[in-house]
Amino acid sequence: MRIVIGEDSALFREGLARLLEEAGHEILAKVGHADDVVDAVEALRPDLVVIDIRMPPTMADDGARAARRLRATHPTLPIVLLSQHVETRYSVDLVATGGFGYLLKDRVLDVEDFLDALRRVAAGGSALDPEVVASLVRPARHDDPLTRITDRERDVLALLAEGRSNAAVARRLHLTERTVESHVHSIFTKLDLLGSEDDHRRVLAVLAYLGRSPHVATAAPGETTPG
Repeated sequence: MRIVIGEDSALFREGLARLLEEAGHEILAKVGHADDVVDAVEALRPDLVVIDIRMPPTMADDGARAARRLRATHPTLPIVLLSQHVETRYSVDLVATGGFGYLLKDRVLDVEDFLDALRRVAAGGSALDPEVVASLVRPARHDDPLTRITDRERDVLALLAEGRSNAAVARRLHLTERTVESHVHSIFTKLDLLGSEDDHRRVLAVLAYLGRSPHVATAAPGETTPG
């Protein structure tokens, strides 16, 4: 993949670039300012952009704001946000558009898992850190369809929210892939998503789990996650 990196820490930026190059990817640009990320994407048209949430000029959420700007002008551009701590202000909206990941920087140390997350996002799927998922999950109301989800189905749905495929969920939960498929079908049934297009069902289920109405999310374009 051709990748642009936006990260203000020179040490982390260079380490990340080296990791990705050793994995066979091409680094088009390594920049330390949020505005420079946007400029680099406009000039170089990468396959993927990796952005730290906290970047200059304000060191607040400039990286996340840059991601929002890029998603508005390049709806299919795969974007991965990195952060030292969980900051979820923009996460649900970006998840809804597909091709989005949000990982804590500690996850980069698990190289294979990190590279797999980048591949999922580049393919149009999602990759959410488990801590990010946990912070986004809404409390269930008594009339919430999520209250019909069993504990095992909730385990499956939590892994779907991270962007895992059925096969990956099966490995994580030590289940057969057919069993996972059965759980996923049950989740779709209980959330009344069987009438949705196949490519949208997973992201709609995840959005319901994270607290955004599936009926709102249905209208959003390009919502796909891997299989």
